[in-house]
Amino acid sequence: MAESSSHNLPSHTSLEELVEFFDAHDMGDHLEQMPEAHFDVAIKRRTHLVAIDEELAGKLDEIARVKQIPAEALVNAWLKERILSHEEKT
Repeated sequence: MAESSSHNLPSHTSLEELVEFFDAHDMGDHLEQMPEAHFDVAIKRRTHLVAIDEELAGKLDEIARVKQIPAEALVNAWLKERILSHEEKT
């Protein structure tokens, strides 16, 4: 910590110069000179895990490989189709 008082952050520098500075210096030595950062985080997506029969999972992986898409994307597309179809019938 004593080291930070003898080495101040460069002022009026470009982003590139700051990157070069912190490539050569420990950011932890300058924390008290850094402005406090405030930001909001909006988590918009949740992941739900569902158990799939092993045989079905194998076939799913095979189909996804043929279609050259991730198995997760294939499952989501199929579920979306089924749900939309169900909603149209009700």
